[in-house]
Amino acid sequence: MVSDTPARNGDASSVIDAFLGAGPGNLPLSYERLHIDVSGPESAHPVVVLHGWGSSARLMSPVAATLSSDFFVHNIDMPGHGLSPQPPAPCGLEEQASLVRQYIEDKLSPPVILFGHSNGGRIGLYLASRPDTAHLIDKLVLVSPSGIRPNRGPAYYFKSNLAKLLKLPTRFLRGRFKEHVMDWLTHSLVWKMLGSSDYNALTGTMRQSFVATVNFHVDDMIRNINCPTLIFWGDKDTAVSLRQMQKLESGIADCGLVILKGAGHYGYLDQPGVVMAATRHFLGAGDANEAVHDAATAAASAT
Repeated sequence: MVSDTPARNGDASSVIDAFLGAGPGNLPLSYERLHIDVSGPESAHPVVVLHGWGSSARLMSPVAATLSSDFFVHNIDMPGHGLSPQPPAPCGLEEQASLVRQYIEDKLSPPVILFGHSNGGRIGLYLASRPDTAHLIDKLVLVSPSGIRPNRGPAYYFKSNLAKLLKLPTRFLRGRFKEHVMDWLTHSLVWKMLGSSDYNALTGTMRQSFVATVNFHVDDMIRNINCPTLIFWGDKDTAVSLRQMQKLESGIADCGLVILKGAGHYGYLDQPGVVMAATRHFLGAGDANEAVHDAATAAASAT
């Protein structure tokens, strides 16, 4: 079923609104305004499904549908994605995690299982690593999670430093004039040449949200994660590297890594049988490394 009846969360929405810095002329953003697909028996263990940047709950629906036979599944469209509205103010990783946290605390019975793809995985890693939210997460299932700092080449640092140089004069400007100059700069041809295709495709608060999100790294936080964690990575993935996944595997105490042969960044769509067989085993009984063995068995039987 689709949950489109606004929840009532009392003071929680005001906390989130203050956290997001919503202006008086904007509709405040809270989880009440997010589109969330809810399925499965309400008495079952809750699962929160989080998509990646530029994706949606719709693309995660095969995962939600498979898990809903045994779990109470909540498949969330994050701000500015799918059927959820754009945030009234920039919404970085910490703000996104705050929305998920409030939803879990107000609407579910934690700890929950969190299934995250890409940036959804980054949110899961953040929540599981923090002392004030780790108790909310029972297990993590992550597909090509982002959040580990990538190796950058000379071209990246050239563009990054040039962008900082172009923005430097605006530090001495104030008020509306500064806003107009920044608007002109960010819409200029030079600025577009410096930005990625993902960045250039965005408008409004989503551009600032994207920058704040992709520049948030969890490298120094993962050693605090104690919940069992299962990671899937496709060997054709060009968005995140095997090195990044191995850093997660070695940094998290109870963690297993499944390499999906021939799969790309959307491994749960490229190899759904392997991903869901290993996930169901992991969530039913056994640890992360046993689930890796189960995934290898499933992959062998499929070929």
